[in-house]
Amino acid sequence: MDDKRNLFTAIGLSLLVLIGWQYFVTPRFITKPAPIEAQDGKTVEGKTVAAPEGTPPVPATPGAPAAPAAVVPGAAPQLARGEALKASPRVAIRNGHLAGSIALKGARIDDLTLTSYRETPDPASPNIVLFSPSHTEGAFYADFGLLPGANGAAGDTPGADTLWQANGAELTPATPLTLTWTNPQGVEFKREIGIDDNYMFSVTDTVTNRGPQALTVFPYAAVVRQGTPQVSGYYVLHEGLVGYIGNVGLEEWTYAKLDKEGVKSYAGSGGFVGITDKYWAAAVIPDQSKSYDARFVATTTGAKAYQADLREGELDVAPGASATTSSRLFAGAKVVQLVDNYQQQLGIKSFDLIIDWGWFYFITKPLFKVIDYFYKLLGNFGLAILLVTVLLKTLFFPLANKSYASMAKMKAVQPQLKELQERNKDDKAKLQQEMMALYKREKINPVAGCWPMLIQIPVFFALYKVIFTTIEMRQAPFYGWIHDLSAPDPTSVFNLFGLIPLTLPHFLVLGAWPLIMGVTMFVQMKMNPEPPDPAQKMMFTWMPLIFTFMLSSFPAGLVIYWSWNNTLSVLQQGFIMKKHGVKIELWDNLRKLIAGKSSPSTA
Repeated sequence: MDDKRNLFTAIGLSLLVLIGWQYFVTPRFITKPAPIEAQDGKTVEGKTVAAPEGTPPVPATPGAPAAPAAVVPGAAPQLARGEALKASPRVAIRNGHLAGSIALKGARIDDLTLTSYRETPDPASPNIVLFSPSHTEGAFYADFGLLPGANGAAGDTPGADTLWQANGAELTPATPLTLTWTNPQGVEFKREIGIDDNYMFSVTDTVTNRGPQALTVFPYAAVVRQGTPQVSGYYVLHEGLVGYIGNVGLEEWTYAKLDKEGVKSYAGSGGFVGITDKYWAAAVIPDQSKSYDARFVATTTGAKAYQADLREGELDVAPGASATTSSRLFAGAKVVQLVDNYQQQLGIKSFDLIIDWGWFYFITKPLFKVIDYFYKLLGNFGLAILLVTVLLKTLFFPLANKSYASMAKMKAVQPQLKELQERNKDDKAKLQQEMMALYKREKINPVAGCWPMLIQIPVFFALYKVIFTTIEMRQAPFYGWIHDLSAPDPTSVFNLFGLIPLTLPHFLVLGAWPLIMGVTMFVQMKMNPEPPDPAQKMMFTWMPLIFTFMLSSFPAGLVIYWSWNNTLSVLQQGFIMKKHGVKIELWDNLRKLIAGKSSPSTA
């Protein structure tokens, strides 16, 4: 009876993992959009399609101007990327991780390539293109500016067609850039742009009023993406608009959800707003001490566009006076240590949440920190995962020891339980009382065997999040044929692991590591006596095979973890069973399986 209860509990937990995985992790749409091609015809990861026509956005605060719309009616036709880059004079951007340019027409940062990352593990594959100019395929850019107040007109402040003057030909960490423009009334606008050695830009606007009239301006910053992005399609991963806004907290909007809402407006201080892909992001960051209005905007008229923007309070600039405002732009790879450093050193509130750590943040991020620590010691993330698995096993050993000890005692009292069941087969109440008395006398917890599985579930999901989400795991190799721990095992038994030149459909890609995992799970189950009930026996027989096929689509790093965890569990269970004098049934069960014999009913 208790064996059945433990069995059904285990089955229920397994089904919970399977159903939860299918709902929260597996992509909702099996067929993904075709990949976008860059100007040179090569695939560009994470890019978007179709530059749209849009409508002006709604102001965030009544009576105050809103940030400019992502696009306007009558927008120019879509251009090739190279052609669009030539449409404006440009100043080059270059540091150790970024290459690109700033358009002097409009002063937009709209051309960025991540020089440290490539599309595939092949060193000859193209670099990741993050930003592209407006009206190109995959248009994605950052825009900063000053909106005129009630006492000004549109031409009083620089706009999208303003041609700025630059003091240099290249923006580098050692050579910041200064852009200037003077309006017809004699008001000078100066923009100082700096860049660090990684992915953070600083933008400082100074308005000097040499005209006869006072001028009121509203500083704004925006990240704009034209077209509907190609996303991974996983519930476990957020891709879309994201921000941490003052007391509002974390706000995440997928493109589909924002399409239905149109505009989401907020007010707060501190934090950031932006647009995130799986591994890359662009976010505008206000002065953390100032209040601002923030919005997420979806333009759905015609083709689509998405915009995350913020607008600070008014700056009043009297004749002969100056006013200054500062903000920042993050545009690049979501490297965990780098993001944490920006949060701490620049005081950006909750900036680490630009990485989607998920519901198990309190487990996921510390788990990554431990894995990353051992990676720096060992030089391989796969080895780091194996070592962390050993540490987790050691950490939970006292609980697992009690659990396996209780299971061992349960096996030792099986003859007494069978005797009680036979003696009280017509009196269920008395049977239950005598069984509980037996458990109490022998100090047995009949449900203790489920604890190892319960403990493993949150760790399993947290580890999946680490492997699937963090850029550090992207294209991280292990040994042999595993060149990317964040991707499924690329081999398949159905083409003899690549010996037969045959491209297989997705459901037939059953790699070597999922098979290894299935074998370790099979061995773990054969450690125990085979259940006498035929239904239970069939369930135990098929479960390793089911999990083998299920894990074939999981990241290789997770399958390696599960295989190693099963191996350690077998060793741990064998040690505890031997310690308590309980027979290990592994070899007997294997001999019976090979001989084609079923176990006796008294097993």
